[in-house]
Amino acid sequence: MLGPPRVPAIPEPLRDHASLGRLSATAAVLFWSAGNVMVANLDMPGIRIAFWRQVLAAVVYGAAFLVAGRRLTWAALRLAAPAGVLLGLDMGAHFSALRSTTVANATIIGSLGPIVLLAVAARRYRESVTGWLLGASLVAVVGVALVVLGASAEVAWSPQGDLLALLATFTFAIYLVVVKDVRARIDTFTLQTIVMVVSALTVFPLAVVHAGTLVLSVPSSRQWVWLVALVAVPGTAHFLMNWAHLHVRLSLVGLLTLAIPVLSTVAAWPALGQRFTILQALGGALVIGVLSGVVRRDARLAAQAP
Repeated sequence: MLGPPRVPAIPEPLRDHASLGRLSATAAVLFWSAGNVMVANLDMPGIRIAFWRQVLAAVVYGAAFLVAGRRLTWAALRLAAPAGVLLGLDMGAHFSALRSTTVANATIIGSLGPIVLLAVAARRYRESVTGWLLGASLVAVVGVALVVLGASAEVAWSPQGDLLALLATFTFAIYLVVVKDVRARIDTFTLQTIVMVVSALTVFPLAVVHAGTLVLSVPSSRQWVWLVALVAVPGTAHFLMNWAHLHVRLSLVGLLTLAIPVLSTVAAWPALGQRFTILQALGGALVIGVLSGVVRRDARLAAQAP
């Protein structure tokens, strides 16, 4: 399966696909949001959900990769493997945080990720991060806090859980940066396949530590159905976002992720019978309104660019 080292050619023409990139990134956010609701239907520990989902994704993409006649090179593996490790660590930290601290704390801490990405976008990619954009992101974070707190009456908290949530925030932000860095040198399919395989290998020891045994229990048939859905929907979100990285700004990608807790909350209302309060509605409207303005701004900047 491994071929001689060579530098991967750029597989997709670097044409202007800004509009399609924004659409692909938005679809990825929608799919990730749906994934949060799907997880609620799985009666499994969070870290075990992460492991089996990644194992299934690795099998699906690995088989498709071989059937398509692709060859994995050491050069491609070196490019994409760090992203796979980061994704595996992010999933392990995120699911562990949800078990250790309140969902409100984990979600609000996670919403700080886009602020980190704004700083990286300005310094590393010389993106235009104006005071307006920074202010808009802070307003959106406030909206996310309203959505989450509007559904939570919990006051308990765990320093360890909050630390894990902070770790997940930074690992996911770094993951997005690493993918954007290598995206122009590796095609989306190869990148996705390597990331799924490496992330599964990364989550395995975390799942073993959590279970206290090397032999992890196999999911039931009903659980496999939901795991397949998780690969098909939020798993596809990674593919869409990986493709979009070549055509959209990192600052836009980061801010769009603020919509995930809002959309997940809205979807959980009919799907899980969870309540939806006025405070949540106000917070959600604030987030969606701000992000709509950010997307329009990005489209305008793309149209003005040479």
